[in-house]
Amino acid sequence: MTTLFKDPRKRMHLNPLGAEKPLRSPVPHEVLLRARATRKARVIEQLVRHDCAAILMYDPCNIRYALDTNGMAIFMMHEPAHYALVCADGYAIEFAYKGSEHVSKGIEIIDEIRPTRTWYYMTAGYRAAERVELWADELADILRQRGRGNTRLAVDKLEWMGVEALHKRGFTLVEGQELMQHARVVKGADELELMKWSVRVCEAGLARVYEHSVPGATEAELWAHMSYENARSGGEWFETRLLTVGERTNPWYQEASDHVAQAGDLLSLDTDQVGPYGYCADLSRSWTIGHTRMSDQQRTYYRAALDQIEHNCGVLRAGMTFSEFNERSWRIPERFLARKYSLALHGVGLVDEWPSIPLHPDFARAYDGVFEDGMVVCVESLVGEPHGRECVKLETQVVIRPHGIERLDSFPWEEV
Repeated sequence: MTTLFKDPRKRMHLNPLGAEKPLRSPVPHEVLLRARATRKARVIEQLVRHDCAAILMYDPCNIRYALDTNGMAIFMMHEPAHYALVCADGYAIEFAYKGSEHVSKGIEIIDEIRPTRTWYYMTAGYRAAERVELWADELADILRQRGRGNTRLAVDKLEWMGVEALHKRGFTLVEGQELMQHARVVKGADELELMKWSVRVCEAGLARVYEHSVPGATEAELWAHMSYENARSGGEWFETRLLTVGERTNPWYQEASDHVAQAGDLLSLDTDQVGPYGYCADLSRSWTIGHTRMSDQQRTYYRAALDQIEHNCGVLRAGMTFSEFNERSWRIPERFLARKYSLALHGVGLVDEWPSIPLHPDFARAYDGVFEDGMVVCVESLVGEPHGRECVKLETQVVIRPHGIERLDSFPWEEV
C-alpha cells in the first residue's frame, strides 16, 4: 500500500515525557492582531453582501471569531449572558457578563464594552417579559444610530421572546449562522499559523496518551492526558471525550469511561480539541494497548481506513464542487457499510464548521458547494463490522489548495 503520509514511528519528539514544562507558543503577537482584523473584516463583508445593518451574536464561537473574546464559552453555551453586536459600518460592541467588562479591554477590534441585559429565566424569573423590553430598546437605539435606516438584523441564535421583541420594533431578522459560517470558511495565512500551533499542542497530547497506553489504564485516565496537555499549554476545552478501548470502540460514539484497557486492545480516539487561540485540532488515531502487533482483523480495518483517508485527500482540490468530490471519493466495501462514519469530511476552524459532506451512500441528502483555496477540512474514516470486536477511527486536518491539500498534522499513522 502506498502512503501519502510517510513519517517515522517517532512520537516522543512531539512531547518528550521527560520535558514536564508546558509548550509555549512561538507565534508572534502581530500574527494574532492581523488575524483578528481579517476575521472582523470578513464578518463585515458578509453583512454588506446580505444587506444587513448588523449581526447580533450569542453563539460563543461566533463571538470569538468576530471579536476574539472568549467570555466563559462553555457556560455561555447554555446561559445567554454574553452577546455582541457587529455593525456593517465596522463598529463593534461586546455586551459582557456583568462584572467581567474588564476582561476584553485592550482587544483593539472592540469599539465599546457594555454590561449585558439578561432576560433568561435563571436570572429574570417572572420579570423576563419586562427585561426583554429593556434589552430590545437598547439594541434598537444602537441600530437606529448606526443602521442608516436599514432594519435588517442578522441573528445567529435567539430565544423566542427576543425574536418577538425585535419584530415589534420593526426589525427583519436574517439567518445569521449562514453569514458567520461563510465568513469563517476560508483561513488566511495568519489564521493558519494560529491553527498550526493548536494542532501542535494537540499532538503533544496524543504523544502523552500514546506513551501511557498500557494495560490497566482506564479510558478516562488516558483521555485525561489529552486534557492535561491542552490545559497546561494554553488550550481551552474539548467538544467530546471520544476515547474508547477494545469492544467499546464498536459501535463508535461511546465516550471515555472507567473501562480498563487490556494488552492488545485497540484504542481509538477523536480529539475534538479546542486548543490555544481558540482553534480546533480535530484528529483521530487508533493503536493497540501496549503497542502490540495488530491482529489480522485490526490490520485489515486499519489499512482500509488509511486507504479511505489517502484516497479522499488525493482527490481534493480548490475549485472542485462537493458533488465532484463525492463522485470521485473512496467507495466503502459493502462489509464496512454498517459501521461507516457519518461524514467523508467537514470544515474546521474554531470548532467543526461548514461544510459537512456525507459519505457517498448518503450524499443524496447533501447540499452542493465549491471547495475554496484556504478552506480547512478534516477528512474522516471509521472502519469496522457489526460482528467485529473493534473499530478503527482515523482523521487528518488539511488545507485545500488549487494543487491539492496541505496536511496540518504530522502525528504518524501506525505501521501495518
